[in-house]
Amino acid sequence: MRKRVAAMMYTALLMGANLAHADMSEIAAMRSGEMMKLNFHSEAKPVSTQSYIKDDGSEAVLADHTGKVVLLNFWATWCAPCRKEMPMLSELQTELGGETFEVLTLATGRNAPPAMKKFFADIGVDNLPLHRDPKQKIARDMGVLGLPITVILDKSGQEIARLRGDADWSSDNAKEILRALITQAQNDS
Repeated sequence: MRKRVAAMMYTALLMGANLAHADMSEIAAMRSGEMMKLNFHSEAKPVSTQSYIKDDGSEAVLADHTGKVVLLNFWATWCAPCRKEMPMLSELQTELGGETFEVLTLATGRNAPPAMKKFFADIGVDNLPLHRDPKQKIARDMGVLGLPITVILDKSGQEIARLRGDADWSSDNAKEILRALITQAQNDS
């Protein structure tokens, strides 16, 4: 009898784990067009614990954003694809940003704050943070090679997906995928 109960409990635990993986597989299957470049990981990955400099000069860590789905974009002022992509990220923040979702932009490498402000002003972005990773500590920890790189963090603060290069984050498909991730995070609460 004990073995049967233990087997049933083990099966139930596996089903719960497989359910979460199945949900992620279903979300990954939603990808089309440019979003096919978005690679979902088979298992969530830890993120850097290094600090970054916020636009107000204080320090923060990625764990400060735990509790919501985060689209973390690594960029630089000299990056032409970043210039093209940033207004789409801004639109995404306007439409989906709030208690359950956030677009977090992190300028990596040498990016002077005045140049960052000019970059955003030139492209009409005023709702994204001007955070910096000047010594590329976070970028190095997370294996960011080339820019832009966008990673999606789940509500527990772990990396669940990554996209190399720019993408149309304001596309219907991108928003559909992110809404599904947000809904999944809310249902897991």
